[in-house]
Amino acid sequence: MELQTWIYLAVGGTFALYMGIAIWARAGSTKEFYVAGGGVNPIANGMATAADWMSAASFISMAGLIAFLGYNASPYLMGWTGGYVLLALLLAPYLRKFGKFTVPEFIGDRFYSRTARLVAVVCLIVASTTYVIGQMKGVGVAFGRFLEVEFETGILIGMTVVFFYAVIGGMKGITYTQIAQYVVLIFAYTVPAAFISLQLTGMPIPQLGLGSTLSDGSGIALLDKLDQTVTDLGFAKYTEPSGSRLNTFMLTLSLMIGTAGLPHVIIRFFTVPKVSDARKSAGWALVFIAILYTTAPAVGSMARMNLMDTIQTGPVGEETANIKYAERPGWFKRWENTGLLKFEDKNGDGRIQYYNDKNAEFAANAEAQYGWKGNEMVKVDRDIMVLANPEIAKLPNWVIALVAAGGLAAALSTAAGLLLAISSAISHDLLKRTFTPNISEKNELMAGRIAMATAVMIAGYLGMNPPGFAAQVVALAFGLAASSIFPVLMMGIFSKRINNVGAIAGMLAGLLSTLIYIFVFKGWFFIPGTNWFTNDAAHWFLGIAPESFGALGALINFGVATAVSRATAPPPQHIQDLVESVRIPKGAGGAVAH
Repeated sequence: MELQTWIYLAVGGTFALYMGIAIWARAGSTKEFYVAGGGVNPIANGMATAADWMSAASFISMAGLIAFLGYNASPYLMGWTGGYVLLALLLAPYLRKFGKFTVPEFIGDRFYSRTARLVAVVCLIVASTTYVIGQMKGVGVAFGRFLEVEFETGILIGMTVVFFYAVIGGMKGITYTQIAQYVVLIFAYTVPAAFISLQLTGMPIPQLGLGSTLSDGSGIALLDKLDQTVTDLGFAKYTEPSGSRLNTFMLTLSLMIGTAGLPHVIIRFFTVPKVSDARKSAGWALVFIAILYTTAPAVGSMARMNLMDTIQTGPVGEETANIKYAERPGWFKRWENTGLLKFEDKNGDGRIQYYNDKNAEFAANAEAQYGWKGNEMVKVDRDIMVLANPEIAKLPNWVIALVAAGGLAAALSTAAGLLLAISSAISHDLLKRTFTPNISEKNELMAGRIAMATAVMIAGYLGMNPPGFAAQVVALAFGLAASSIFPVLMMGIFSKRINNVGAIAGMLAGLLSTLIYIFVFKGWFFIPGTNWFTNDAAHWFLGIAPESFGALGALINFGVATAVSRATAPPPQHIQDLVESVRIPKGAGGAVAH
């Protein structure tokens, strides 16, 4: 069967499944729309949480980061998994015991302030909108290649699918859809990885294949061969760290506490019946996530190996070592059509030179000895690596089609969760709890669906004009969540002394400091009289990258909130009693709408 036929069957079949589940699990009340009725089994919720969590950044972009950054991508693995430990131990059971629908609702009630709730809504919308941009970028990448349409057309198709099952089903529909999406995405990730590991090393378990020797009889370990291949072309050694240790630590910490502060993940723990189930859900989610995250280093390393070996077919400098552009393989042509892979023949020899021309010494030698005029692979989008790898490795067409379905499942599942978080913040926290407290349940449900539809359109537009590759955009979202939401949740649960004025001041200080840092050092905002440029590390504060600043923003949040609270009156006694009762680890009522 032709590849495109397999792709249409895989993608069309999974989409039909998602839409069928949405119709079957249509939300008929606000409780079903916001928290799926509050009765989801913890194992099922763990699986849905894993799908909600493993976004386009995890499925599509993380292995791409590992492929190009090697050891330096380890903060993404440690931060995005370590955050679930924090979530399971420090947040999930206590928030579930509090028994509300949304994160802003908890903040508004704990800090006895409408203003605190509104600030929390702003923080949630900023972080979630930034995050959903990365998902839409992933949708566009996957659709653009596998349905052979323009990137923007791919995003429009993805918007339509998400709109259908998220707006109709709410949290109830999203929960059961995400369970199906987890099954699809985990098979789509691990099956090709097993094929490629077996092909390269003779070991069908990718985690073990990463540390194995190549099956070509050379006796060379896969990672040693990869180190040799990339350094021969002027790139940094794959298995060695580089850059600032402080920045690495701050990025890991930012991703970790950002994970624990993501609203669309936190609200999943409001869907289970009991406090103990919230903790179990977090544990199961970590198990389901670990299956993909332990496979990702192997996928990234093998993808980089396959890419380099396909273009550089022999020793550096030999005339026939670089393939002719006219003889480039079919996968290369197909990805060129998406605009995510571009070649420019800089020396006119008709062959593809792919090397690190940023390495001045290597570039000078390459020009003098081989006549190379610069790296001719002028664009290799990192987000294509996981999707292109099965094609590069010449795997069966059904495996390639499975990867297409999995990539879309990952992006769409997280996009739906984010859009629900935005929708509930607007309809429940802004309308029901703030501006129109007498709104009927029917009208609140309608408002939620309208808010979600609007969020889908905004997310689609921003996805067509993303500020970076998927994982980079997502890292910024984590920084925003880390600096604004995580600290106020921690202080709200574990400190009786933090009052409403301190919480508001802390959230604003953390959010604004992080936003300003990101906008300045991403080049999106210019300060007259300065020479700061996009990602110019020379001007970063203590060498901390914009993606890593969320941890520092969180410290600012904690510090400002504590100082302001100490300088003002303590919370009322009934609020202090409420904090004490939330920390008692037994019992839980259902979510209560006000």
